[in-house]
Amino acid sequence: MFTTEQVKEIQAQAANWLNNQNNPIPIKDIALLRNVLRFNEYRYYVLNDPLLSDFEYDQLYKQLVAIETANPSLIVADSPTQRVGNSLNQQFVTVPHLVPMLSLDNSYNAEDLFDFDRKALELSGLAQIEYCVEPKFDGASISLFYENDLLVRGITRGDGVAGEDITQNIKQIKSIPLSAPFSSIGIQQIEIRGEIILHKATFEKYNQQLIEQGLSPLANPRNAASGSLRMKDPKEVAARNLDAFLYHVSYVIGRHPNGSDQLSSHAGSLDLLWQMGFRSPKEEKRVVLGIQGVIDYCLAFEAKRDDLPYEIDGMVVKVNSIALQDQLGMTSHHPRWAIAFKFKARQATTKLIGVEFQVGRTGAVTPVAKLSPVFLGGVTVSSISIHNEEYIQQKDLQLGDTVLIERAGDVIPQIVKSLPELRNGTEKSIAFPTNCPVCKSELFKEEGEAVWRCINIECEAQVVEKMIHFVSKDALDIKSFGEANVRKFYELGILKDIPGIYQLDFVKIGGLEGFGKKSLENLVAAIEASKQQPLYRLIYGLGIRFVGETTAKTLANSVNHLLDFASKTEEELLLLDDVGVKVAKSIQGFFHNPQNIEMLKQLEILGLQLVNTKKEVVEGGSLTGQSFLFTGTLNQLKRSEAEALAESKGGIILSGVSSKLNYLVVGEDAGSKLEKAKKINTIKIISEEEFIQLIK
Repeated sequence: MFTTEQVKEIQAQAANWLNNQNNPIPIKDIALLRNVLRFNEYRYYVLNDPLLSDFEYDQLYKQLVAIETANPSLIVADSPTQRVGNSLNQQFVTVPHLVPMLSLDNSYNAEDLFDFDRKALELSGLAQIEYCVEPKFDGASISLFYENDLLVRGITRGDGVAGEDITQNIKQIKSIPLSAPFSSIGIQQIEIRGEIILHKATFEKYNQQLIEQGLSPLANPRNAASGSLRMKDPKEVAARNLDAFLYHVSYVIGRHPNGSDQLSSHAGSLDLLWQMGFRSPKEEKRVVLGIQGVIDYCLAFEAKRDDLPYEIDGMVVKVNSIALQDQLGMTSHHPRWAIAFKFKARQATTKLIGVEFQVGRTGAVTPVAKLSPVFLGGVTVSSISIHNEEYIQQKDLQLGDTVLIERAGDVIPQIVKSLPELRNGTEKSIAFPTNCPVCKSELFKEEGEAVWRCINIECEAQVVEKMIHFVSKDALDIKSFGEANVRKFYELGILKDIPGIYQLDFVKIGGLEGFGKKSLENLVAAIEASKQQPLYRLIYGLGIRFVGETTAKTLANSVNHLLDFASKTEEELLLLDDVGVKVAKSIQGFFHNPQNIEMLKQLEILGLQLVNTKKEVVEGGSLTGQSFLFTGTLNQLKRSEAEALAESKGGIILSGVSSKLNYLVVGEDAGSKLEKAKKINTIKIISEEEFIQLIK
């Protein structure tokens, strides 16, 4: 979904904001801020491989909330603040939750908890509230549905609205009953939320087995638990010895026949689950009156977190009364009756023993600190990105330094600071290279940027990364290729550049381990199919700096042939929607490079589509030359379907409101685009139904 270089650039922007938290993110960057948050939601919820700590994500999320609160007209329907989660892994069948699995608001200190209590008191009108406090387990969230005492379905959290059906894998976890006597107290249906975890000892034992087999160990218990739930073979899931804590009843039909209803309080529901045979935090929970008791218990539990047999990263504070929970309600993102108290980041000291400089697809040179391995929060840390030259200077890092590191939010390791008072005189300054560490070409840094780049397009590091991007899903989408095969073929001398993808020696590849007849046929078919990809995918696949998918579509729709860009001026490019000065200069630079032009000519000879065939097909359509933008939630069509319909009639899709826009199609909960469009008299604002009639 995201290339390696996109990841680096997104994280660099996030790091820049996080390193300058005294300066609020400007309103003009709200779209970029949303993209940073969306990307990190994708890494967290889909890949289970977060690149920001929970704390760092929360800081950026709160800035977005602040901007939108102060500027309600800027709120859009797909903002991270307007929904629960993000995309789903498509490996399993998607099933809706009976009740959405909302995220929890986070707190990091007593002041946050006092503020949470103050708001709850104001909304409830009470003088004091009874709370239930329990551990925040660091695992994978699940939802279980029981009907007539039997386990019917187990679902992952997914995007909070729907999750993946993993019932067969759930049944391999012995601490989850296949049946429970709910009918004995009048309950016919019940949905229960909980967390799948891997005990520390089990995690260490399993990792040791992997090492003995010559395999890479798993990163941490949370990722191990989450990954286990998505394994195709239930027997493999059983071998992981997963465990589960169930801690919330979200939906129930039926009540205790004699009126003794434990479900009237959260603590009572935990006791009930324990009685029904579930492992709930019955023993770990504490019911307290008033917020000071909550704070005392949270701090006491934090002091003993390392003695627990499983990982936790904080405590969850919930209003104990279910009736009061209903009264307090929830926002679109989190309940008002619960909050997570996150523990302080774990820290350790170690030695900075070296720095490696890595080169990405666009030539960006990123330094990576090499550390004496240190065990921190369940993970052995030996490498940490140190971003750029300015970061090294700001942190005053030297080779041989003792450095303080932490896993912020217990996820991403980072260097907090060096400890110069421990220097003994043997330390050395870190010399940032003046030449590319791979091809030895001179490095350049553009004005206003912190990143040094290698601009030699034949640099080996960039060549490999560019080929990986070219075959990726959002570019030419050459299935059966992937990063591993690009690197393997390059190292073996079978592949040297992008045109070489279409000149592979399949006889030689057929002799490689792992390439049987069927896999070879799949690779050949995928490469051949990629030649028919639309022009915008090819443009995106070329990896032109600053050109994403939307801009690639804009560019494709502006020419009949890709090489037309070789004759376009910067002024002509600036007339295109989505194209600013930086993008225009980047496009010009690419198409004025003779090597790039020669590569494109080669690709055309090899059968790729450099002609905008899509544009030719719809020329003369009923909507030819008319531009469209969609905002809000459509009821009859998916956004992608609506855009495709408009394009099929010759319409052009824009990404923003401007005087170039002809039609704004408005769905439910339309945001700032509608308000902006109302100020431009030439834009026709129509409903989804009117759009469908226009298409017909």
